Amino acid sequence: MKGGYEMNDRYQTPLAERYASKEMQYIFSPDMKFKTWRRLWIALAETEHELGLPITQEQIDELKAHKDDINYEDAKRREKEVRHDVMSHVYAYGLQCPKAKGIIHLGATSCYVGDNTDIIIMTEGLKLVRKKLVNVIDELSKFADKYKAQPTLAFTHFQPAQPTTVGKRATLWLNELVMDLEDLDYVLSTMKLLGCKGTTGTQASFLELFNGDQDKIRQIDGKIAEKMGFDACVPVSGQTYSRKVDTRVLNVLAGIAASAHKFSNDIRLLQHLKEVEEPFEKSQIGSSAMAYKRNPMRSERMASLADFVISDALNPAIVSSTQWFERTLDDSANKRMSVPEGFLAVDGILDLYLNVVDGLVVYDKVIIKHMMAELPFMATENIMMDAVKAGGDRQELHEKIRELSMIAGKRVKQEGLDNNLLELIAAEPMFGVTLEELQSKLDPMKYVGRSKEQVDEYLADVIKPILDANKEELGMKAEINV
Repeated sequence: MKGGYEMNDRYQTPLAERYASKEMQYIFSPDMKFKTWRRLWIALAETEHELGLPITQEQIDELKAHKDDINYEDAKRREKEVRHDVMSHVYAYGLQCPKAKGIIHLGATSCYVGDNTDIIIMTEGLKLVRKKLVNVIDELSKFADKYKAQPTLAFTHFQPAQPTTVGKRATLWLNELVMDLEDLDYVLSTMKLLGCKGTTGTQASFLELFNGDQDKIRQIDGKIAEKMGFDACVPVSGQTYSRKVDTRVLNVLAGIAASAHKFSNDIRLLQHLKEVEEPFEKSQIGSSAMAYKRNPMRSERMASLADFVISDALNPAIVSSTQWFERTLDDSANKRMSVPEGFLAVDGILDLYLNVVDGLVVYDKVIIKHMMAELPFMATENIMMDAVKAGGDRQELHEKIRELSMIAGKRVKQEGLDNNLLELIAAEPMFGVTLEELQSKLDPMKYVGRSKEQVDEYLADVIKPILDANKEELGMKAEINV
């Protein structure tokens, strides 16, 4: 096949083709994986050299000279013969480094490169997720600040409730992302390498290599961790790091997905009400049949990807709970899919989230129209309190407002007419108030409580310290794929 369609005869994951960024795709690429293997082999050789094994600086320099120019074809040919990916790459590295050939992977088992690389890659993935999460928080905080004084109907049970402001509602979305950031930072702070523990975690091979020198063996993991940019290795293990690490990581991703799903649901409902609308490009088509439609495509995609990530978190939980003793291999195939694809999906979700918030359109006139249709009902408590202060009976006034509200509600719902509750109240002598006086009470800002002040306080006390501490992470563009 020609013309760019060479891969049309086999399945391609849409996570790579449509949703995830190039940066996240590279983190989980074969190139990242195998270059990390070589960095780990260099770290091991350096550590063994420093602790007195007969490994020369010349051998180490040879390994460093070829750490990035991986001879993939040699490795592939060897793997067809021996059916072992790690030993195939040891062989291929040895072809490029004939002087160091005999000391590559010395004393290690396959999980030395496999598991340590998984931890390194997940850590890099979490760092990219964190950067994007902080940028979404930044963009959403700007939106909250801009619309902190824009009154809007709040909803409980998706029924009109006491008003809030658009900005105050945005802080609800924000605070869930802040919780996700806290969880992510905690998990990042706990990420430790496996180190070099041997086939069952006992470091028996190193006991032999170092002639039983416990002091030198105790230094191996610390030195490897430092060379690979980590604070520590896990204190104890079998052949692998505990698969509960994968569970922790995927749970963080699922939490971010859940927060994004909540946001996307609210945006879709608000777009139905024509109060808020996600970005809609000039030439974008909403429907193949209905040319007038403006579907919330980005928010729907966020929800769809979020469903995948939330359910994906079950994979590592099942895997970690069914591991046998020091090592079984029934984790491998699942990990190859569930971990990378969870990261790729969340990467796509956060790109969408940033894009949607960056281009959100607020229709204030529609918002006010909807609010004014409901505000007479919400003003009744204040009206009743004023009548009590003027000498009225609270229980009688409450019952009368209930009766009049039912009449006004019937008129709106069954007859499609405007809300005439204020006219009905003004006509009742027991309230002692004119229609003009009642209408003067319909300033929406009188009914939003401390919404504006809460936004100011939240942005100052919670969001500003986060953004100040992460200035170098800010400034990402709101770009998405197809």
